[in-house]
Amino acid sequence: MSKWNLIIDVAECHNCHNCVVAAKDELVGNHFPRYSAPHPAQGQGAIRIERHVRGRGHHLDTAYLPRMCQHCDDAPCVKAAGGAVSKRADGIVLFDPEACRGRRDLTQVCPYGAVIWNEELQLPQTWFFDAHLLDAGWREPRCVTVCPTRALQAVRIDDAAMAERARAEGLRTLHPEAGTRPRVYYRHLARIDGVFVAGSVVDAGAAECVEGAQVELLRDGRAVAQARTDAFGDFRIDGLSPDSGAYQLVARHELQGSARRQVQVGPHSAVLGDIALEP
Repeated sequence: MSKWNLIIDVAECHNCHNCVVAAKDELVGNHFPRYSAPHPAQGQGAIRIERHVRGRGHHLDTAYLPRMCQHCDDAPCVKAAGGAVSKRADGIVLFDPEACRGRRDLTQVCPYGAVIWNEELQLPQTWFFDAHLLDAGWREPRCVTVCPTRALQAVRIDDAAMAERARAEGLRTLHPEAGTRPRVYYRHLARIDGVFVAGSVVDAGAAECVEGAQVELLRDGRAVAQARTDAFGDFRIDGLSPDSGAYQLVARHELQGSARRQVQVGPHSAVLGDIALEP
């Protein structure tokens, strides 16, 4: 059976907040019987965007992570709610706006922090995939329709096809250790949970940037990643695991020489500064 999934490309999110505003516009002050009571105008919305900054100086990378209900197949909220939260056959998780009244405890069971509390109505609430619109014939949720870069994409396919797509496109989910089997997938998630090694390659004799130098990151004598310097001599080797330990970095240029550096990759990205090539 086909089910709904959301694919988010972190590299294409530019923090415009169109999705956040669209969710607010759809949900604040609007009552959708069986789907949702009106959401509050103030406070955290059902969709939020987190800012993540890595590196320093001009070797800086800023990425944005849209977060919302993950519509998990093994959802802790469904288990804890005693029937007040349901999982539809199409994959969407729904909080019953009547049965959930007073259940503030449901805001604490979500490992993604996606359940917000409506103080006025005493209700836990989420982004419910705009199920009311999909059931009325819409082809995608509002947040997807308003994204100018198509960083958000809603797809309805069967689980086997989604698993194959995730494998082929390198899609990952948040907090896999939670074991909740979420239906929201992320592309380029290394911009959030990975680290990089960056630096600038210069000519020791001429004090100028070296364009086109080959930079390799070695472990136990074997190259595990590589990059080539740009017109400013800069390079970045990304997608490394935090706290992955010791590496050797080798930079080479056929005319201007080579250099070696020992690199220790800790919890944060490593910016090495200038690396001077010598004959």
